[in-house]
Amino acid sequence: MFEWQRQIQQVVDEIDEEIKKQSNEDLTLANLSKRSGYSEFYMTRKFKAISGMSFRDYLRYRKLAFALKEVRDSEKSMLEIALNYGFSSHEAFTRSFKHTYGVSPSDYRKRPKPVVLRTKINPFDRYFLGLGEIGMMKTTEDLKIYFVTIPAHKFLYIKNYESNGYWDFWQKQNLISGQDQATICGLLDSIKGKLDDDGGSETNSGSGQVMAYMNDPKGRLCDWGFPRTECYGVRLPADYHGEVPPQMILTEIPEGEYLVFEHGPFNYEQENRSIEEQVEKAMAEFDFSETEYCYDTTTPGRILYFYFNPEQTWKYIRPVRKVLES
Repeated sequence: MFEWQRQIQQVVDEIDEEIKKQSNEDLTLANLSKRSGYSEFYMTRKFKAISGMSFRDYLRYRKLAFALKEVRDSEKSMLEIALNYGFSSHEAFTRSFKHTYGVSPSDYRKRPKPVVLRTKINPFDRYFLGLGEIGMMKTTEDLKIYFVTIPAHKFLYIKNYESNGYWDFWQKQNLISGQDQATICGLLDSIKGKLDDDGGSETNSGSGQVMAYMNDPKGRLCDWGFPRTECYGVRLPADYHGEVPPQMILTEIPEGEYLVFEHGPFNYEQENRSIEEQVEKAMAEFDFSETEYCYDTTTPGRILYFYFNPEQTWKYIRPVRKVLES
C-alpha cells in the first residue's frame, strides 16, 4: 500500500506542476498512467481508493482552485482564465465554478468570500503514515534564536481542547462536521490577505496556515507546564473585516513580545525527527539570565505559533514577558 501511496503522490505532484504551467495537453489519465507504467483502469481504481475521489473530479477541483485565485487577484478576463485552465468556454467555466462554489466567477470577483478550495492531497506523508525517518542525515543549517515584537493582528481559527499534537488534532477534528481538515484548509486557503501567505497561484494548506497553541485555563496541561488549547488557522491584518465562516473564531491579538526558534529548510524524510529534537532542546535550555524576559506561560489568551514547512522552515514563536511584570 505504501508503494501505491507514493505512486499516487507522484501523480498528484505532476498534476499541480502541469496546472501551474497551464499545460493541459499532458493532464490526462492516459498520459499519467503511461508514465507510471500502469493501465488507466488500474490507476483509476487506486487513485480513488487512496484519494477518496475520482481522478477526473480531483483534477477539476484543483483547476478550479487555481482559477479562483486568478479570478480574485488578477484583472484577466473570465474567458482568458477559463481557457488557461482547460475549460472549453466562458460558459463552461462559469457553470463549473458556480456549481462548486455557489457563486459565479464575476460575482465572486466583486465580493470575495471564504469558500472551500480543494487543497492538494498528500497521500504519501511519512508523518501521518508513521514511517519516521529513513536516515539520520544532519542538517548544516544553524538554528536561529531571536526576540521579536509582533504587531497587533487578528487570528482566524478553529480549536480543540482535547488534542495532543498536529496528527491527533486532525484525527479529532475530522470527526466534527464542517471542521475536517479538507474543509477547514480549503476555507482558509481561499481567504485573501493572510499575513503569512507567500502569494502566487499556489493553492495548498501551506499558504499562510499555521498551527497555534493558546494559553487557556480550560485547556489540557501540556509538557511545557501550562494549560493550552490547540488551534489551527491564519493570521490576518488588524483591520481585517471580511466574512468569518460560522465554524471559526476571529480573535484580536494585541502587540506582544516573542522569542523565535527558527530552523531553515530540511529534508523531511531524513531529518524531521532530528530537527524536532534540536528545536525542542533549544527551547528547553534557553538561558534567559542575560535578558529581561521569561516565557509567558501565565497570561490567558497569549498564542504560541508553530510554522512547519520543510521547504522553508521549522519555527516556533513563543510569547515572552518581562520578568518584572506581574
